[in-house]
Amino acid sequence: MEIVFTVLILLLAVAVSGIAVRLLPFSLPLPLVQIAIGAVLAWPVLGLHVTFDPEIFMLLFIPPLLFADGWRIPKREFFMQRRAILMLALGLVFMTVFAVGYFIHALVPEISLPVAFALAAVLSPTDAVALTGIAGKNKLPAQLMHILEGEALMNDASGLVALKFAVAAALTGVFSLREASISFVLIASGGLATGIAVTWLFSFISAHFLNLAAEGDPAPGVVMTLLIPFAAYLFAEHFECSGILAAVSAGMMMNYTKLAEAAAVATRMRMASTWTMIDFVFNGMVFILLGLQFPHVLGRALLDAHHTSNAQVWKLLGYVAAVALALYAMRFVWVWLLRWFASRGAAKRGVESAVPGLRTVTVTTVAGVRGAVTLAGVLSLPVALDDGSALPGRDTAIFIASGVILLSLLVAVIALPLLLSGWRRGRDPNAAEERLARTRGAQAAIRAVDDLHETATADLDESAAAYCTDVTARVMDIYRRRLATLTDEKETSEAARTAEALEFRMKLTAMRAERATLLGLRSTQEINDETLNKLMREVDLAETALTSRNRGKG
Repeated sequence: MEIVFTVLILLLAVAVSGIAVRLLPFSLPLPLVQIAIGAVLAWPVLGLHVTFDPEIFMLLFIPPLLFADGWRIPKREFFMQRRAILMLALGLVFMTVFAVGYFIHALVPEISLPVAFALAAVLSPTDAVALTGIAGKNKLPAQLMHILEGEALMNDASGLVALKFAVAAALTGVFSLREASISFVLIASGGLATGIAVTWLFSFISAHFLNLAAEGDPAPGVVMTLLIPFAAYLFAEHFECSGILAAVSAGMMMNYTKLAEAAAVATRMRMASTWTMIDFVFNGMVFILLGLQFPHVLGRALLDAHHTSNAQVWKLLGYVAAVALALYAMRFVWVWLLRWFASRGAAKRGVESAVPGLRTVTVTTVAGVRGAVTLAGVLSLPVALDDGSALPGRDTAIFIASGVILLSLLVAVIALPLLLSGWRRGRDPNAAEERLARTRGAQAAIRAVDDLHETATADLDESAAAYCTDVTARVMDIYRRRLATLTDEKETSEAARTAEALEFRMKLTAMRAERATLLGLRSTQEINDETLNKLMREVDLAETALTSRNRGKG
């Protein structure tokens, strides 16, 4: 029963964190609130302790979160920025392992060089979820946010693969750069291929055997999507490939499968709401688990150091600050060089390009926050060597990694709002194509209605044909007014927008009155709960569509 109570407490903590963010008199990022709640739960008075098993954590939480991120990330922008993303996700990771690994070994001699490389490897991945929670949506320029999200999707795999080779070197004392490079290519490409194959297989099964395109119970299609990330991860790990990249590629492949495109409307809506909930709950649990671990990891180490001497406490804190500074310096230099080479390349092609902006480079540097993958990676370090002796420097490495995670989050919370203050993001780069899509969609709808009208009135008498013409005109009028709001003629557009705004208010008022009436009928027992739920769902869907379209225009 203990594990049941623990899960229920974690779910309650996730819900409370969402409420607390709204009730606080000042603005705090949700991840930081969740970490604080986790730390409070770990307080001796409450005494909640959850054993952090890295393998279970990586299997249970990471695949669905990376799958959802891969599904959601704009694929066009991802491939457009592939060079910058790969240079950060691969180039920066391996340079960090090399440079910061040597720095850690020189700073803390008790940490052997292979363990120092392992620590640098787990510190190299960044956390886009924490970044979004800290910076807020639509605060960073879209192009920069796409790069940071793409980097975070890919560098988990490169960092953990580097960790694997560093741990092997620590245990065996043998390391071959050539073998490691070949293995990395095989592990990465195998993971990507596995994820693509699993998603395609699930899509094939769904399309040919579950008939998800037909209207009916959407649950089978939703359950299928829940299984995909875990299947991709487990298959890839079974074949000794990257399970993380398998989950990412499986999510990215979802946009190109019949499972997401040809599913019935009810299935797609249920799928979207289910994954939104999973994303919120799992992300919340990840940060609460982080908060639960920090008092045990950081607090115990600092208390032990305090019993030795106060100087030892400051020494440990100095290690964290020095390693964090080294990571920031490495990231700053790497990003600045990437932008400098990009500007030089643009100048050679005759394209006018500005010198790398210090603010952009600084924001990119500070945005490299560390998260749960770092903690899971460092806790997966083996306790002992092959000969049975303790792995030297393991506890210190865990302390440094935990401290850097917390410090990077605090630095981002303080620095990012200051750096982003007054930064003009410019016009929405997707506004023009959204307007084009709305225009083309409305035109296609008018043509389709016109074609249907001709077919429907072919065999009708005069009275029925007149009625059909009236219905056709009313449906077409909806799309003609929509086109009027999108026109370049200012007077016509403003008049259409005013009329549409009035229509929106009227429809919204009508729907809310309809909902209140339905609730009143249930209260007086004139209808039962089943009838109420069915009719309320229809009203809710209609209002969701109405308000969603109105937000899109705003």
